[in-house]
Amino acid sequence: MIERPSPHHRRARSTTQVMGDVLLALIPGTVVMTLLYGPGVLTNVLLALIAGVATEAAVLRLRARPIAPRLTDLSALVGSALIGLSLPPLAPFWLALLGGMLAIGLGKQLFGGLGHNPFNPAMLAYAVLLISFPVAMTTTWVSPSRVPDLAATLGHQFGAVDGWSGATPLDRYKDLATRLTANEIRQDALFKDGFVWPWAMLAVAWSVGGAYLLWRRATYWHAPAGLFIGLIVPAGLFGFDSDQFVPLSMHLLTGATVFAAFFIVTDPVTGATSPRGRFAFGAGVGLLTWVIRTYGGYPDAIAFAVLLMNLTAPMLDQYTRPRIYGHSRARKGPVLEKRS
Repeated sequence: MIERPSPHHRRARSTTQVMGDVLLALIPGTVVMTLLYGPGVLTNVLLALIAGVATEAAVLRLRARPIAPRLTDLSALVGSALIGLSLPPLAPFWLALLGGMLAIGLGKQLFGGLGHNPFNPAMLAYAVLLISFPVAMTTTWVSPSRVPDLAATLGHQFGAVDGWSGATPLDRYKDLATRLTANEIRQDALFKDGFVWPWAMLAVAWSVGGAYLLWRRATYWHAPAGLFIGLIVPAGLFGFDSDQFVPLSMHLLTGATVFAAFFIVTDPVTGATSPRGRFAFGAGVGLLTWVIRTYGGYPDAIAFAVLLMNLTAPMLDQYTRPRIYGHSRARKGPVLEKRS
C-alpha cells in the first residue's frame, strides 16, 4: 500500500478561475429569471456586458495599461453581469449600458482597478441608477402572469412600447401597507396572481448557484450566514405584525436577499477578509437591509446596505484579525517557552 503525502500545500486559485466559477454559478438564476420575467433579462445582461468590457478596455488604454491580461481575468464580465441581473426586465436599453459603464468605470477603474476599489462595483452602479432614474428603475418590472414576448420586450426597452410596467412585491407591499391591512394587501392583484412564488423560485435558483460556489471553495460561508442571521433576527422579532412590518418570508423570498447573500456580500475585495469579519460584514448588511426596508424610502435596500458596510470593512479586518499561532492575545511578540 502506497501512502500519499498529506496535502499540506494547495495551489492558489487564479482570479480567472474564481471569476469563471462565479459566472457559472450565475447560470441557474439567470435561466430561471429569464423564464419567469422574459427575454429582457438577457438583453440587460448582454448590454451591460458590452458596456462594461468596452469601458474596461477604454480606461486601461487611457491609463497605458495592458488590456488583454485585465480582460481575461473575467472580473469585468462578473461586475457587468451582476448589474445587468439587478435591473428590471423591461428597463430601457440605455439604463443597462449606463449600468455597465458605471460599474466598471466608476466602481472599479476609478479607484485603480481590481483589488483597489472600496465599494462593490455593481451595487455602486445600482445605487447611482436608482437615485438618478427612480421611475425607470422601479416601474419597469413585469408580472410573470403577463410576460411580454421578445418583440414586445425589445419594443419597450428601445422606446416603442409603453404598457407593461409593474412593481416588485416589496415595492407594492410598502406602498399598500401605508393604508391597508395585511389581509387587504393580499387581495391585491399582484399577490393574487402568485407573484411572490416566482420570486421564491428565483431565490432557490440563486441558492443553487451559491451552493456551487461553496462547493468549489470560490467563496466562504461566513458572509452569507451573517446576512441571513442579521436579517432574520429583526424581521422575526417584528414581522409577527404584518400590518406594520414586512413579513419575514417576504424579506427572504423576494427582492435581492438571496442574490446578495451569495454574489454580492461575498466579494473578496470590498468585504472583510477575516472569518469573523466576514460574518460581521454580512450581519451588518442584513440588519441595515431590514432597517432601510422598514423605515426608509426604498423597498429593497441591499445596495445601500452593502455600500455602507463597505466603509466598515477595513475596521472589521482590524478588530477581527485571527491570532497568529505562537503569539498571545495580550502582547504582539512571540511566546517563548521558559526554560528551567
